[in-house]
This record gives sequence, C-alpha cells and structure tokens, in this order.
Amino acid sequence: MEKLSVKNLDFYFGFTQILKNIQFELKKGEVVSIVGPSGGGKTTLLKLCGGLLDVVEGEITNTFKSSAFAFQDARLLPWKTTIENIMLPLASNDYTQAYEHACTMALKFGLEEGDFKKYPKDLSGGMRQRVSFARALITQPQLLFLDEPFSALDIGLKKDLQNYVLQNCQKTQMSVLFITHDLMEAIRLSDKILLLKSDPGEIIKAYTFDFPKHLRDDEYVFEQTKLLLNDNDILQTFEIKAK
Repeated sequence: MEKLSVKNLDFYFGFTQILKNIQFELKKGEVVSIVGPSGGGKTTLLKLCGGLLDVVEGEITNTFKSSAFAFQDARLLPWKTTIENIMLPLASNDYTQAYEHACTMALKFGLEEGDFKKYPKDLSGGMRQRVSFARALITQPQLLFLDEPFSALDIGLKKDLQNYVLQNCQKTQMSVLFITHDLMEAIRLSDKILLLKSDPGEIIKAYTFDFPKHLRDDEYVFEQTKLLLNDNDILQTFEIKAK
C-alpha cells in the first residue's frame, strides 16, 4: 500500500536547526495535518516531504505514484490564461482533449466561461485560488500537499474548496498532507493532527479523529476545537494563556 514515511528527520539552515527528529506516516486515503505556530518549520517539512528540499539527515520514503501541491499563494504563471494554467500538469499530446478537460475542471471549481481566457492579474484572489486547486487536482494525484491554501479565503469559498478535497479523498482514496495553524480547519479535514512545536520544530503530540469527515458539521468542529484549546500542549505550543 502506498504511503509517505518520515523517520529521524533533522533539518538545518546553516547552523540553525529547523526540524528535530520528525517521525510520522501518512497512509493511502488519510488526511494528516501538521499544526503549529508560524515560523515553526511546517512549510519546510512539507517541502522536504514533497521533494522540493533535499533530505540531509534522516529518511523520507514516498511510494505514492503521483503528487500535487496547492499553496497559500496561487503561484500561477502570469503570461498564461486561466485554462492554460490549469492545463499545465497534463502531459497529453492532444491539446483539444487537454483543453476540454481543463474547462471541465474550471467549471467544477466555480469558474465561469468568461474567466477562461483571463490572465491571473484579471482574477480576484479567490478565483486565482480556484485555478490553483483545479490545476493541482486535474491529474487526480494520489497525494496532495496543502500549505495553508485556505488562510486568505472567505468562509464560503474556504468551505467549497475543503469539501472538494474531502470528496476527492472519499472517491479516489487520495491522501493529503495539510499544513495549517488553524485548529478548526485541521479538525474538519483530518484523520490525524500532529502538533509541531517550534525552535526547533518537533512533533510532540498526535490527535486522532475517527468521526466520519463528511459528518463533521460546525457543532462538531467547535466542540473538538474547545477540547483542544484546553490541552496544555496546545496552549504552550501556541503560547495561549489559560483562562
């Protein structure tokens, strides 16, 4: 079975240790979130897992056959149109087929035909993020890396994109490694939450959620968030003063 396995991972920038003894496993169909304060090494860890940074100390094994990324910044190519950006991951020699596939994905993500020939500068932030997700999921990757892609979105769009991720996990057994500092997002999406303290980044606790993700309404998320906010490790890691 496909999996992402991280063992004894340390990482340094110069003489500064960023990550210390990171160990976890992400299995097929799972959503694992890594939460922690800003600047704690979460994005560095994701880049290492995704092969965007070289592993020097420790071991990362990724047996998933395909992967994709979505970041907080949509990272679209400014000289390509909406549809051309969505088409980028497709290796098909049939341009017409690839174009039609990209148009279908764009419509699924709530873009309109009038947006298809627009360039990123002509799109709102939310529309650019829709394009980013359509591009990430057009090849139906087995593993999706998410680096705080919902943090700058309004509530409606955030829920739409989160639901689309959950639907893909359910239909295709897609796995997700999700980086966030938002506990409510993590609870809504995750099978497991890993708590990463900073200086250096180290996983100090794991929280498992067995309740079906498609049944996690706002009430459930609020209740679970309240429980986490009473956890001493959460309070200390996020430097929250207990009431």
